[in-house]
Order: sequence, then structure tokens, then C-alpha cells
Amino acid sequence: MNEKKKLRLALVGTDSLRGKEIKNVLSSEKFLFEKIDFFDPDVKEKYSKLTQFQGEPKVIHNLEDDSLFNSDLVFLAADKEINRKYGILAQGQKYQAIDLSETFNSEKEIPIVVAGVNDRIILKKRPDIIANPHPVTVILSHIFYLILKEFGLSKAIAFVLQPVSAFEKSGIEELANQSVDILNSSSLTKKVFKAQIAFNLLSHTEPMDENGFSAVEKQIMIEIKRVLKAWDFPLTLSLVQAPVFHSYSIMTYLELKEKAEIQALKDLFKRSPYFKLTSPTLSSPASCVSVAGKDKIFIGQIKKEKSLPKSFWIWTVADNLTRGSALNAFEISKKILSATRA
Repeated sequence: MNEKKKLRLALVGTDSLRGKEIKNVLSSEKFLFEKIDFFDPDVKEKYSKLTQFQGEPKVIHNLEDDSLFNSDLVFLAADKEINRKYGILAQGQKYQAIDLSETFNSEKEIPIVVAGVNDRIILKKRPDIIANPHPVTVILSHIFYLILKEFGLSKAIAFVLQPVSAFEKSGIEELANQSVDILNSSSLTKKVFKAQIAFNLLSHTEPMDENGFSAVEKQIMIEIKRVLKAWDFPLTLSLVQAPVFHSYSIMTYLELKEKAEIQALKDLFKRSPYFKLTSPTLSSPASCVSVAGKDKIFIGQIKKEKSLPKSFWIWTVADNLTRGSALNAFEISKKILSATRA
């Protein structure tokens, strides 16, 4: 066993929201790596762009076909076109890639990994590319994984409120600009969202199939079933676009196979390192504001209907950029490090 093995890291897409978040996580967490290099596809001249890492200035390099060949592990946080190109280059090369932008999530041969749920696949084989799931997949997979093992599940229905940061910087800017325009009685600019998003809710933001579901909704449901290896799992969900900047808020209806009490579910979540159980007080509820930037999946409220002894409603909130993306990718990278030492 090689106890001194350290990884050479690279980050592609340093200035994206997910790129900034994984950089912050790597900077603050204890992780054995030899070096880290930063790349952005928009850098045209050497030494023309800088970033900071662990309090020191770092050069963001131009991206060439062979730029990553001296790396062991690459975080792909650029747009899907760039991620696809350099993810494919990982195949047959010496480096592994973790895609943070859901570029490869529909490809069955590429594993979708939720750390703490199905990350054993990294130890069984050395995949060239690992897909970081949609943030909702990360959140709901953790919930379903615990409850399936303890009580079994007959049905799951999730109502998901999506933040505008799901559309990167442009979504955040549009919500901010529209909010100011409305308060100033100015005309609205609509580029990311076809309808007003400020002070509003949108039932859909993308084209729908014949049954009314968007590609993203179908993607999440498939991802969860892949992660849990439960293709017959009775699950449906609906995304609603909310006028909030960060964090997914999810109300989930669950029908358990075995009877349980609210306290039993609370105890289950308390034992998991991925969850934070909060008291549903009126003054400080679990909300997208209160959990922004936090590491945990917050359980804010659990409801049980007396007439349905196996049925529960669970209110869950989690930051889409921390727990829903960067922290999952970071924990995958720790698993990769442990695999290289074995």
C-alpha cells in the first residue's frame, strides 16, 4: 500500500459557479494532493488571468488538447461542450475526470455517483469519467437510501422548488435585474426565462413531452433509480421554478412499506452525517435563505397523517452548489484517492 500517494489535480471552468465552489472546497478541506492547475477555455494569452487558492495567487491557464495529460484527476466545471471534449480525452489517458455539469449523465456506461450511497463502484473499477448527479438526485438519493433500508418504500412523490442558480450566473443576474426593474417600474429583460421570474413562480421553464414532463425532470428520476439500482422504484417529481437565488427546497410525500413514527424517521436522519435535523419553528424554519452555503441536507419538518399510518411528508432544503454539487464531487475524489492507495 502506498501511503504517500498524492494526486495531481486540475480544474477546468474555474469561473463557473460550480468551478468556484469546488475550488473553495478543495482550498478549505484537508486533502492530499501534489498540485492543482486551473484552466479556462476563454483564456487566450498566458498569464492573463489569475485566481486565488489557499490565499495565494494562481494562474488560470489556456486550455489545449494536451493540457490535462499530466494530471491524475480533473474536475470538469465548464460548459457541456468543453466538458464533453475533455471528458472523452480522459478515456484511454492516465487521468480520471469528474464531470460537474451533467454532461454525461444520460450515458449508461458512465457511472453516476452519490457519495455515501453508491460510491463503492469507484473501488470496484477505475472509471475514466464519473458523472456528478443533478443536485436533486444527490438530495433525494440520500433520503430514499436511508428509508429504503430501514422501512422500505412503496411510493415517493417530490415537489421541487428550483433556484435560478440552476442556470448559472445568467439566471442569478436575470432575477436580480428583474427585481430592480419591477421596483423601479421599468420594463423587464427576459433572456434566460421566457416569462417574468422575479416575484413569481413558473410551472416549467423547458419544453415538455406529451405527458407534461421536462427533460430535466425525467433525467432526475432516471438518475435516482440508477444510483439506487431500483428500476421499479415508484417515483415521480415535478420541478417548479422559484424566484430564489440558491438552494433547492423539496417537499416529498413518502409511503413506507412498514409502519413508523415521526421520531423513528428523525432518529434515522440524526444518525446520518449527511443530514441536519432542525426544529420547525416559525422564527427560523429550514429555508433556502437559512441553508445557503451550508454543507448538510436540512430536514425542516416531518408530517404524518393519522389516517395514513405509513405516509409522511418531509420538507428538505439543501444548497445546490455545496452539498448538491461540490461536496459530492469532493467526496468522490477522496474515494478515488483511497482507491489509488489500495
